[in-house]
Amino acid sequence: MVAKMAHLSFSVCSLVLVLAELFHFHGASAARTSAIGFTYTPSPGLPSPEQVANYLTALDVSAVRIVDPTPSAVRAFSYTNISLLLSVPNYLVPSFAKNRSSADLWLYDHVLPFYPRSRVSIISVGADVISSASSGVYDPSTAILPAIQNLHSALRDFGIRSISVSTTFSFTNVVTETFPPSSGEFQEPANSVIMRPLLQFLEDTNSSFLVNLYPYTVYKLHAEVTVGLALFREGAFNYRDDVITGVRYNNLFDMMVDAVVAAMAVAGHESIPIVVTETGWPSSESGSGNQQSSAVADASHLYAEMYLKGLVSHLRSGMGTPLRQEGVSQTFIYQLFDEMYDKGNGSREGQHWGVVFPNMTLKYDVQFSGSWRLRYHKICEIFITFHFGLSLTIFALLFLHLQ
Repeated sequence: MVAKMAHLSFSVCSLVLVLAELFHFHGASAARTSAIGFTYTPSPGLPSPEQVANYLTALDVSAVRIVDPTPSAVRAFSYTNISLLLSVPNYLVPSFAKNRSSADLWLYDHVLPFYPRSRVSIISVGADVISSASSGVYDPSTAILPAIQNLHSALRDFGIRSISVSTTFSFTNVVTETFPPSSGEFQEPANSVIMRPLLQFLEDTNSSFLVNLYPYTVYKLHAEVTVGLALFREGAFNYRDDVITGVRYNNLFDMMVDAVVAAMAVAGHESIPIVVTETGWPSSESGSGNQQSSAVADASHLYAEMYLKGLVSHLRSGMGTPLRQEGVSQTFIYQLFDEMYDKGNGSREGQHWGVVFPNMTLKYDVQFSGSWRLRYHKICEIFITFHFGLSLTIFALLFLHLQ
């Protein structure tokens, strides 16, 4: 009898260990899934921040990037459990760099009154500041890193250590090569002047590299790229091989991510997490119809929906990329609503990037949150695990009974 009880105890312990390993495996798989969010710019004429926060909560969206955030917009996301990435406007970068008190004041207005009720996780000091250098307003090589350091120091002095600080780059303005991805490097002189010291700061502070990444732009710049490769479509010609590594890529998004990974590796910082702060595909009224111009022929509702569906499916798969198995940590779709005017980027003029109408209905038939899939898979996992454990227990009892 004692021997049987010992055997039974051993069987139960083994069962517990097996179940623990199964749940650990399932949890690890879910952790590799990239969080999907939206870029949101508060603006008059659009739904209020409170309405937006409630709508995104109902959609089970996990992350939002707020461009040029207002205090009311940050406050609106209190108690929503939505992670926020706040993007400081470029015109504040020089003052942040010159005067630490400017960074303090911004935090007093936009973060301290609402944190941690509003889950601010990342602050981007400026966006695409390298292209802003052409305006002659300031030199980003001398302003951006001091501005980031001052904001980081201010957060630490306020006792906040869970908010990381970085800046946002545009892929086409900082990476030299997309093909092959393994040859990706950062452009000079930005590489030596800005990138290397910034990457060291990001590594030291456990922060992320933020990048705007548009397969649409690269597709339009390279005639040899098929639209299917850019749209995550399967097909006989929708792939590209990296001639150096021999790796085959089935979508342009992964190629661009790996070009960033390769560029960071050349700079000596390949393990820094990557956040895609903007990605999307435009649609245009003139992009569908008989009178299509070459500039907008591919900016259609159909292609935009294909891209978004392919992107969400790919990110939800947790497959990552050939050079970054865990993939990107977050991806923000550009953007929530259409802008009523062009904000200085001529390439977006006349194009519509929004995925939600002002009446808070989706433009595209895309399940952005994926929450129902996660719940379905979790239920299946629990069901399978339960029956597996029950079968083991029955087998152990039968074995002991026959002894």
